[in-house]
Amino acid sequence: MVLPSGDLEYLTGFPRRAPSFGNIEYAHQWTTGALFRSEGEPVYVIPQGYSSFNLPGGVEGDVVQVRNLDDGVEVFARTLARFGRIRRIGVSARTFSRTAVRMVELTGGAELVDLDDEINALRRIKEPVELDAMRRSGHICDLVMGEITSSVAAGVTEFEISSRVDYLMRKHGGKFPSFDTGVFAMGSALDRDASTRLTAEPLVEGLGMSFDFGTVVDGYCSDFGRTIHIGEPDDRYLEAYGLVVAAQEAGRRAAVPGATASEVNAATRAVIYGAGYGDWFRHRTGHCIGLDTHERPFISEEDTTVLEEGMTFTIEPSIFWPGTVGVRVEDMFVCRPGGAECLNTYSRDLVAV
Repeated sequence: MVLPSGDLEYLTGFPRRAPSFGNIEYAHQWTTGALFRSEGEPVYVIPQGYSSFNLPGGVEGDVVQVRNLDDGVEVFARTLARFGRIRRIGVSARTFSRTAVRMVELTGGAELVDLDDEINALRRIKEPVELDAMRRSGHICDLVMGEITSSVAAGVTEFEISSRVDYLMRKHGGKFPSFDTGVFAMGSALDRDASTRLTAEPLVEGLGMSFDFGTVVDGYCSDFGRTIHIGEPDDRYLEAYGLVVAAQEAGRRAAVPGATASEVNAATRAVIYGAGYGDWFRHRTGHCIGLDTHERPFISEEDTTVLEEGMTFTIEPSIFWPGTVGVRVEDMFVCRPGGAECLNTYSRDLVAV
């Protein structure tokens, strides 16, 4: 049983709606998804409300419609009965607890099996058509960064800049943001941390304005970041910026088939730690990316997954030192022999406005 998610879109092309902050639900929502068998096509179970708002073109194949006035449990039980005696049910990572409990009850105690590792393994290596979508998604970020630079100035608010970033991503063909757009200033002129991703306060000189944004093209996400300095940068900023760019390059060179995700993380961190800024590189180096913004494996200390050619991931080192300096650079990469290939083309040269 696979519910609407990146997993179901990968396996069948079943589309997802735009993401939202809170839950959006319809009658019998827990029944929504596809039941797969070892032979034959999947059986889609789709409630009336979900279908009306999210699938205007319908779905081709074997579809069980659950109408608003139906007994959802009875319809779902009847659908499961089509498969005969069910002893084990594999579920994807985003299966509702109610769905899982109902399936166990309706099958008389079938064993539930977590299929997240198996489905993740299928999705890790990106095919050429997937890479093409990711390049186009990343290219939109490159275009937006080039256009938004002229908007960064003292007196403008982060909220205004963030709103324009979201507009420009749509203008250039992005379906919607792949996550909440972050625009946050840090430096000696402001005692603020990167965990506050957006404010309505006017910007002042002496700050590094960091960007964190992405969009969606044909279901595939991008994740991108740069930092622009407002005013003349001081020596601390110049040093930190150079270290972050060098750290990303070290990670890129280390990201070859056969290396582990943790080794890429270590290579990236070594540059920043070696210069004495290790306490201020406080997050993982990156994460795999594709139909979801954050996919496994993670480019992090705890993840010993061996990288394979065709895996896509971010390398996004930073130095976030509240009240002192804030710098980040982020791009998407694909694992290749000789070092990862960058899917973005935007320059990493220091920019001050």
